[in-house]
Amino acid sequence: MLEGTYFKVQLIGFYGESVGPKMTETELRVDEESQYEEQQPSGQNSVKCSARKKKSLRARYAYGVIFLLTNVIAWLLRDYGERILQMLPYSKACGAEERECYHTMGVLRVSLGCFIFFFLMFVTTCNTRKLHEVRNIWHSGWWTLKFILLLISFVIPFFIPTDYIQLYGELSRVGAGVFLLLQLISVIEFITWWNNYWMADDSKNSSCSIGLFMSTVFYIASVGGIIVMYVFYASNMSCSLNIFFISWSAILLMVMMAISLHSKVNRGLLSSGIMASYIVFLCWTAIRSEPASDKCSPLKKENGHGGWATIVGFVIALCVIVMATFSTGIDSQTFQFRKDETQLEDDDIPYSYGFFHLVFSLGSMYFAMLFISWNLGSLTRKWSIDVGWASTWVKIVNEWFAATIYLWKLIFPVLKQIKVMNHEEGIQDVEKSPAAAEP
Repeated sequence: MLEGTYFKVQLIGFYGESVGPKMTETELRVDEESQYEEQQPSGQNSVKCSARKKKSLRARYAYGVIFLLTNVIAWLLRDYGERILQMLPYSKACGAEERECYHTMGVLRVSLGCFIFFFLMFVTTCNTRKLHEVRNIWHSGWWTLKFILLLISFVIPFFIPTDYIQLYGELSRVGAGVFLLLQLISVIEFITWWNNYWMADDSKNSSCSIGLFMSTVFYIASVGGIIVMYVFYASNMSCSLNIFFISWSAILLMVMMAISLHSKVNRGLLSSGIMASYIVFLCWTAIRSEPASDKCSPLKKENGHGGWATIVGFVIALCVIVMATFSTGIDSQTFQFRKDETQLEDDDIPYSYGFFHLVFSLGSMYFAMLFISWNLGSLTRKWSIDVGWASTWVKIVNEWFAATIYLWKLIFPVLKQIKVMNHEEGIQDVEKSPAAAEP
């Protein structure tokens, strides 16, 4: 194309005019440059998109740090709020002795501030599609303005009356439940992906030896966990509730393995082995959440001392909250209703900003419930997290619900296939009936 344009200019210079309308030298130069730019690959745009994409990916970790610091602030107000609030300005919403701004109320106020910030981010970044949009710049940059917004979001709840904070606490139970549901779906989808990745595939000519080895490890760990829980938490026949929890988990383990190996399902052992380990883990955490006052509680056997084990466990639990929120927030593809195999363009955003901030806003409700043990009317002892009968039953229901979703994910394709086959047989019968009726 460039050679053709140059040849056309030489002809014009030689004959003095072209076949078409006359063009000035400036117009010719502009036309030549425009055609040259059309042929150039979009390398510069690709570099810009790559830089914007990297900036967007780095922004995720900044939001994760904000969420982690929010958790730390909530914990400080819960356990050491009486000392901290003495150094801060007085607020009428905190009461005469500022009792409404620490312990349970302090956690809920910090949680509300975190919810306000991330919900505003959700509203302002929802439906962002391209990296060149202003909302992408808002998500990935402008940190000074967002820091001011964050401060305002945290200050506002400390001027809200206690009755409204109590109402937010009730709503937080619902929001935390939705968060747990999203987390369960994300975990199950990850287990399914892991099973498809490691198990044998004829198209990939891959071996299933690694998958079989991993499934064996997970099943051994699951059975070992069941035995350990029986020994430590259900050795006495009076611990009937713990025996029920552990026994039902063992039954779920066997049911999942049997359905996975059924000839019509044939999903293998790896996915059911990973899910069995997850079920046993949820059962263990549920029993560990039983209050120390209960005769079968593991906390009572530890005499409720807040030693290094308690502190380390609290720090690990804090990190798990942040990691669970972060991993669920970036997993927006799992929750797409239409999963078309469309290839992403260079200027498409790497993940859904709106879903990311929505999960973090729900996560702010979730960590509030963990810090107050899902109970708005009682005080939680220092360095404890998610301890109490409410926490125990939430985890047990979460375990049963996880098993139900996984079993339904195994059975649903089979039921759908049977329905399609019955429909096709019905159509064939209808087509054959007129032919059979003819003499």
